[in-house]
Amino acid sequence: MPMDKPRNIRNLILVPFLALTIAAAGCSANKTTATTAFPDDEYIKRFEPLGPIPIPADNSMTDEKIQLGKTLFFDPRLSGDNTLSCLSCHSPELGYSDNLTTFVGFQKVVGGRNSQTIINSGYYKTNFWDGRAKSLEEQALGPIQSPKEMNQELGELVRELRAVPAYVEKFRKVFGEEITADNIAKALAAFERTIIVNNSDFDRYLAGDRDALTPQAKRGMEIFVNKGNCISCHSGPNLSDSNYYNVGTDSEDSGRFAITGNEADRGKFRTPTLRGLNFTGPYTHNGSEVTLEDVVHMYNTGGKAHPNKDPRVRPLGLTKEEEMDLVAFLKSMSGKPPQVTAPVIP
Repeated sequence: MPMDKPRNIRNLILVPFLALTIAAAGCSANKTTATTAFPDDEYIKRFEPLGPIPIPADNSMTDEKIQLGKTLFFDPRLSGDNTLSCLSCHSPELGYSDNLTTFVGFQKVVGGRNSQTIINSGYYKTNFWDGRAKSLEEQALGPIQSPKEMNQELGELVRELRAVPAYVEKFRKVFGEEITADNIAKALAAFERTIIVNNSDFDRYLAGDRDALTPQAKRGMEIFVNKGNCISCHSGPNLSDSNYYNVGTDSEDSGRFAITGNEADRGKFRTPTLRGLNFTGPYTHNGSEVTLEDVVHMYNTGGKAHPNKDPRVRPLGLTKEEEMDLVAFLKSMSGKPPQVTAPVIP
């Protein structure tokens, strides 16, 4: 008994001490967690949800018009020798692009620019890398007429389609009139406006699911906003400011200059959307960057020398780990491009 009393006294002293120590450790752990947790609210306010696609007042969307546009999109009659369709460069299985460095067009002519995906193309203010089309309707007719792309004369295309009774009936039902180049453009544009990516992990994150992004992707988001300053151009609902920049790619393409004649626009190209990005490589206007890792590394090193290069394109000083964090964030925007079933071509 005499030996037990000191032990009990020690226990009376030790237990409260341990309790205080554990409680203090818990407070410290909670403080650390609160300090190191990703500040979602701080970064989420820098982005905007995609929202509904803009619809022109003179080209309303109907199921019949969309279906007609899809049929035209798949129809090789739109090319001069009836071998190419819009699908040739914009395959649903390839992110509505072709996964080639630059496009291959009429009679296997190799073009000078990368085929841009049509994903979310209806959100752009202008279309094509150089912005020469002021609407999606205008864009739809561009490749058809281009000698290097589909090489089809619009008058001949109208004559070919008017010779197909099923097309005559479809156009009359949709537009209330005979087939015209203008209505071909409207139908194609209506279909293209249905090709939307708004189901990505990034979109779910913006909608309130704070666990939709991995810790690595969240670190990449912080880099995207701050150290990388990617958001200075990839901003707004479509993650594109619809503006034009020279980013120091290895190319002699005059870009926007060919449209404006303004020397300040030499080598400038429109900011592409980042949605669906994981499916649409190679990247940049000339397909010079094969993977997303390549793209991020190009920007991290400051791009190639060019007298008109945007001053924001400069070495970023990202570590290899930070590069991979940024790639993870970009991939979180990819979502799943919509797949379409091939229509019956009349």
